[in-house]
Amino acid sequence: MTTAEIAKDFTELLKQGNNEAAAEKYNADNIASYEAMDGPMAVCEGKDTVKQKGQWWQENHEVHGGSVEGPYVNGDQFAVRFKFDITPKATGERVTMDEVGLYTVKNGKITEERFYY
Repeated sequence: MTTAEIAKDFTELLKQGNNEAAAEKYNADNIASYEAMDGPMAVCEGKDTVKQKGQWWQENHEVHGGSVEGPYVNGDQFAVRFKFDITPKATGERVTMDEVGLYTVKNGKITEERFYY
C-alpha cells in the first residue's frame, strides 16, 4: 500500500471511532509517539506502550463529541486534525481540544506519530 492509501484507511477508521483497530492494523511494533507536553507519556516507544497510552487517555477523559479531518499527505507522512469536546476527569472542566497528528510511514506501517496542540 502507498502512504496515501494507508493514510486514507487509517483516517477512515479513526472517523468511525475505531482507534484501536487503526492502531492494530497500521502501527509498527517499534512505533514512537511524541506528545507536545512534559510528563511520563510525552515519549512512548513500542506498539504496546502506545496502546497503553491510548487506553489511559480514554479512561481519563469523557468525550462529548468531535471530528477527525484529513488525511493530508506529503511523501511518507500524513497529518490528521482532531477536534474534540472533552472533560478531563481529573479537573471536571469541559474543554475543546484542537490537535494535529503527524504520522510517518515506512514499509507499510506507521513508525512515528507526533502530536501538536
